[in-house]
Amino acid sequence: MEFILKEFKDLTNDQLFEIYNLRSEVFIVEQNCAYQDVDATDKLSKHVLLMEGETLAAYARIIPPGISYKEPSIGRVVVKKTFRGKDLGKILMKECLKQLAALYPKQDIVISAQSYLLKFYTELGFNAEGDEYLEDNIPHTKMRASF
Repeated sequence: MEFILKEFKDLTNDQLFEIYNLRSEVFIVEQNCAYQDVDATDKLSKHVLLMEGETLAAYARIIPPGISYKEPSIGRVVVKKTFRGKDLGKILMKECLKQLAALYPKQDIVISAQSYLLKFYTELGFNAEGDEYLEDNIPHTKMRASF
């Protein structure tokens, strides 16, 4: 397994295709949620790809402060269905947290987590903030980590 961290402008056409393909496969088709996945935040984010050979196994984007929240954030965290059950989500998130610590030292990290994943994010050091809310008709909870 290999991590790739790139700015949007540095992604190859094939990498961008694989990212959008995986995100739509999971967030739109699997979760049966019609929403605008591709957004302007993609152009402003750093993209973390976890590759297994030529296959994109997992992905997340690191969002700079002042875009989604005052603090830096992580979004679009996704693991390809055929790679689930191997802790790749945790491995990916730990890499994102490592990158965020280098990019934005001593800053809190805020995420909008799908509520069914609260335990997953809590184990990574995040704490729930406020009430649950709907985002694209899926229950979410704002979470914060202080490192």
